Amino acid sequence: MEPSLPSPDLFASMAVAVLFVIVLWDAFWLTRQRLDVPTLGELPNGGFAWESEGAQELIRQWGNLGSMAAMMVLPWGLVGVSNTNPAYAIAWDVCLGLHLISLLVPKRYAVTRTHAFADGQRYEWQRLRLSKRQPTRRIMLLRKGWGIFGPLPLGGAQNDLSIARSRIELALDPDGKWPRDGPATSEEE
Repeated sequence: MEPSLPSPDLFASMAVAVLFVIVLWDAFWLTRQRLDVPTLGELPNGGFAWESEGAQELIRQWGNLGSMAAMMVLPWGLVGVSNTNPAYAIAWDVCLGLHLISLLVPKRYAVTRTHAFADGQRYEWQRLRLSKRQPTRRIMLLRKGWGIFGPLPLGGAQNDLSIARSRIELALDPDGKWPRDGPATSEEE
């Protein structure tokens, strides 16, 4: 008796459903960025917040954009071979296209004594480190323990990035003198 493989359409529908959930999840976090970073510039606790522009996000996300372009093309080579309905490849490309757009939307970032805020999420400094090799037009943080899957690039204007980088270095240095130690705000709790 020959084992039967699952239907290619069933497999394709599951892949598209998982991708759709990922796109929705990322979109949800992007909507939170204005809640987590409501003001820009110097923060009362000595932190700093800034916003990027679309072109700066293009520089920040170039690796992800290339990967997604490849992910949009690859299924088309398998559609004919596997007898999968092309509608699933179209749905896959639509989901990835929406995700590509979300990558290029201007983002808000913030650096406080206790956290970095990026992509609508909050990261504790003890879980991050600065990359030894810093790119010239963005800041590259690395998530500890994530290996090659851990880069967390921060985009923005050069002036904003230089201020942010100095605050990041202070936040990562336990002996660093934070600019204005004041009462903790809600974003530091």
